[in-house]
Amino acid sequence: MEMREIGRSGIIVNGLGLGCWAIGGGSWWGENDDRISVDTIHRAAHLGIEWVDTARVYGFGHSEEVVGQALRSMPRHRVILSTKCALQWHSKEGEYHFTRDGHEVYRNLTPKSIRNDLELSLKTMGTDYIDVLYTHWQCREYGLVSVDETMGELIKMKQEGKIRAIGASNVSLQVLRDYASTGELVVIQEKLSILDRKPEVELLPFCEEHGISLQTYSPIEQGLLSGKIPDDCTFESGNVREGKFWWRAENIPKVNEMLRGWSDLTEKYQCTLTNLCIKWNSMLSPCIHVLCGARRIPQIEDVARSTEVPMSHADFERMKADADRLIAECCKD
Repeated sequence: MEMREIGRSGIIVNGLGLGCWAIGGGSWWGENDDRISVDTIHRAAHLGIEWVDTARVYGFGHSEEVVGQALRSMPRHRVILSTKCALQWHSKEGEYHFTRDGHEVYRNLTPKSIRNDLELSLKTMGTDYIDVLYTHWQCREYGLVSVDETMGELIKMKQEGKIRAIGASNVSLQVLRDYASTGELVVIQEKLSILDRKPEVELLPFCEEHGISLQTYSPIEQGLLSGKIPDDCTFESGNVREGKFWWRAENIPKVNEMLRGWSDLTEKYQCTLTNLCIKWNSMLSPCIHVLCGARRIPQIEDVARSTEVPMSHADFERMKADADRLIAECCKD
């Protein structure tokens, strides 16, 4: 089990985390059996994956409800719990973000909004503290709500003992610098896979220089890099993958061709493609924590084996080169 510190927080945790977006269900992911989701969270903890990440907006509160059910039957100290604030649908204050399942969602990073979110999260999950609280999405208009205002409230929450550490998600370099200037930011959460490495350009180097962790999400591109998706895959309108670049009909066969080229690696390491791609993600930097979505026990059991893959640097570079060629081919236009 590979343990890593979350920034300079003193919180040591497995380098893998359990993402609970899909557990929230709704039109993003379809309906779930909540009992299976609870069992999956318990199984993750048993396997040493104790960082459980959710958000107020996942399933419009339902993901937090399910996580709360799981917490009630396990020791609270066994879980490093993170959730996210600043996306709200109870009023039309802030910047409009999206509409889903009859809710209009707004980005609102004011102290009042994030305080309300925290209190709702604590109540919903039946806990008196959150280990890491992220701001979920930042204002599109820079400075609409200053980072100083937002961080001032987050620091108060930390001083009150209601949160242990502060994170920010989906940030630009400019906003990241603002958060980091307070000395209180310990982690950011960003999308990163072998096919989507935008944080590698600016955000990751900044995090490495300043002792900030990067928790990556969608390391297997929402299932595409598992090798289990047919070339002619289609899905219903509203599915979370709709409109995503790598899920376009013309790109799925090209991704699958690349994955078939790694069959010797899965044989060499006796692992799955999921394991390979998650291990690759974790090897990109020692400050990375990889967040892996799962809502069934077999999924989390597969994920848990990923850091055990003894991938060589040569194979890491080979996978990177293969992905770079595919990116160049698909993005040339």
